[in-house]
Amino acid sequence: MEYPTLEGKLIMPEYGRNIQQMIAHALTIEDREERTRCVKTIINIMGNMFPYLRDVNDFKHKLWDHVAIMSDFKLDIDFPYEILQEENLYTRPETVPYKNSRIRYMHYGRTLEEMIEKVGEYPDGEERNELIRLIANQMKKCFLTWNKEVVDDRKIFDDLLELSHGKIDVSPDFLKLVESRDVLHGHKRSNKPPRRK
Repeated sequence: MEYPTLEGKLIMPEYGRNIQQMIAHALTIEDREERTRCVKTIINIMGNMFPYLRDVNDFKHKLWDHVAIMSDFKLDIDFPYEILQEENLYTRPETVPYKNSRIRYMHYGRTLEEMIEKVGEYPDGEERNELIRLIANQMKKCFLTWNKEVVDDRKIFDDLLELSHGKIDVSPDFLKLVESRDVLHGHKRSNKPPRRK
């Protein structure tokens, strides 16, 4: 009796030992055309194992890559796709470029700071004023989320002026922000069921 644990480690366990053995058998077939037909049949079996992935882009291509990997890149057949090269199998992906600049106020975050810089470039007008109103209210909400204390609108406008490098100067007379109590207690009210009379 053969014990699967004594047959060696599986290269891709998700396909099981039978698929691994089929690929090992395909490597022993001498006729190139017959070997190619055998591998196509193995690809169909592998595809049937994961029918829910058939709509995924490049599903067949991935199956051919997996066959190449499980054969230890020794299969000499006509692959219908450009197959992953062995030297590229374990290469590290390129690092994602992140901004290393310091976030001035953590409670506002980088995205809000970038939005403020963009709005600072806008020409004067209705659209710019509306964007400033939305951003200032969001700044107040962010401030209150992190600090849980009442904040004066003047503080928000000062931060807005600083983060825009002096391009957005708003006075409390020009713009009225949401009330702190509405921000702090608004979430609690929305969770309560309506009162019955």
